[in-house]
Amino acid sequence: MTSLRNYFLNGAILLLVLSGCKSKEEKTVVKDDSPKQPNIVFIYMDDLGYGDLSAYGATELSTPNIDALAEGGVQFTNGYATSATCTPSRYAILTGRYPWRNKDAKILPGTAPLIISTDQLTVPKMLKEKGYTTGIVGKWHLGLGSGNVNWNERVSPGPNEVGFDYSYILAATQDRVPTVYIKDGHVDGLDPNDPIEVSYKENFEGEPTGLENPELTTMKWHHGHNNSIVNGIPRIGYMKGGEAAKWSDVDMADHFLAKAQAYVKDHKDEPFFLYYALQQPHVPRTPHPRFAGKSGMGPRGDVILEADWVVGEFMKTLEEQGLLENTLIVFSSDNGPVVNDGYYDDAVEKLGNHKPSGPLRGGKYSLFDAGTRVPFITYWKGKIAPAKSEALVCQVDLLTSMAALVGSDKKGEDSENFLDVLMGKSDQGRTELVLEAGSRTAFRKGDWAMIPPYKGAAINKQVNIELGNDSEYQLYNLKDDIGQTKNLAKENPEKLQEMIQGFEAIRGKNDVEIKELELK
Repeated sequence: MTSLRNYFLNGAILLLVLSGCKSKEEKTVVKDDSPKQPNIVFIYMDDLGYGDLSAYGATELSTPNIDALAEGGVQFTNGYATSATCTPSRYAILTGRYPWRNKDAKILPGTAPLIISTDQLTVPKMLKEKGYTTGIVGKWHLGLGSGNVNWNERVSPGPNEVGFDYSYILAATQDRVPTVYIKDGHVDGLDPNDPIEVSYKENFEGEPTGLENPELTTMKWHHGHNNSIVNGIPRIGYMKGGEAAKWSDVDMADHFLAKAQAYVKDHKDEPFFLYYALQQPHVPRTPHPRFAGKSGMGPRGDVILEADWVVGEFMKTLEEQGLLENTLIVFSSDNGPVVNDGYYDDAVEKLGNHKPSGPLRGGKYSLFDAGTRVPFITYWKGKIAPAKSEALVCQVDLLTSMAALVGSDKKGEDSENFLDVLMGKSDQGRTELVLEAGSRTAFRKGDWAMIPPYKGAAINKQVNIELGNDSEYQLYNLKDDIGQTKNLAKENPEKLQEMIQGFEAIRGKNDVEIKELELK
């Protein structure tokens, strides 16, 4: 009887062993050995010009960390934002839609409602559908809430409602109130006993302003920036309360860098998308003391050096976490450069031989090429071969191109798939592109640029930038005349008509009063 029990016991043990082996074998069979989806990072500068980087020809500034991206990836010489100002370009890069299609896509006050519809396709939404975690760190400036925001409660809708799992942002710009960080809709560090009030119409009783109390400022305003004073800097708009939550301007770059690094470390084991929107070199330019005076060009040059350092530190984090070989980085800027944009900060006086627009004409706010042609770099260690590309590329195409990268069939309204171009496998970029500055639009096709007639000042005297307004059509061959010095409209009537027809096929009839050009 004992031997029989031992027989059955040994049999049961053998069965368990065999079952365990089978279970282990089954687990091996179903193990997913497919390659991990690549991480995607957009590093987005603010007002960085085509000529502001040494990789793009700057001789008075050295930007070795950003240059390393350009030297190790594809450096585009015909890379464009969609707009010559910030909010519209930020709308386009996330939605794949031309900003002129949305009447609200213009420079927004800090109290503006969200201009991206919560049911609209966005880059983070598309990537979430493919298993990505999504985050934004830095400047937002696309509106928050639906009007009459109460900053002392959760502010919604915002980045989290248009596809971002995590958001750590400044609401608008560094020169606008509210001067607080917002984490997932909540003001970071807010003391409930010191509620925030914000207005863009009138000041709060007893609150000092740059206009009335210049003695309280450490940065003198030049135009527009003379409302509430925070950290000695007069801002656009009025704010009261929230003292514990107010940011430190000189620590902003470090603060956002730490958040971006933490995001990478927290999500290194899953595919992630990070939209890292730096605030430099937008005004007010407030370099950390480590960088103050380092450029010899005043705060504007200093914060460009600071931004270059930030990019280098962020890249080190990716490398330390073993992520460089599986991370696609897209580096660009929201629009072209401006030197004096509201404060006396020695940017003009100390510019020296530096040319923020490089060889291009115009700058921020302009329909000339420097308004929208910006540094544009793609980098992926081991996957993208170093190259310079003359292909015409635009930020509006990132949505559909990233969709192709991750196997999604989603497409933005104006966004095309140029993944092979971004990866350096093709030089066949866009054939045509509508560009925008304010309410005005222009057209790029091949090597040609066309600006329709517009009324208005030729130069914005406050910032000393040519806007592109003229009573006549303007036509330039950018291959032969990158500085747009010679208007060829009258001597090339057939090309002009071709450009007008191509422009109107996309944009429709020009919606401002223009003077008809007599073609000869």
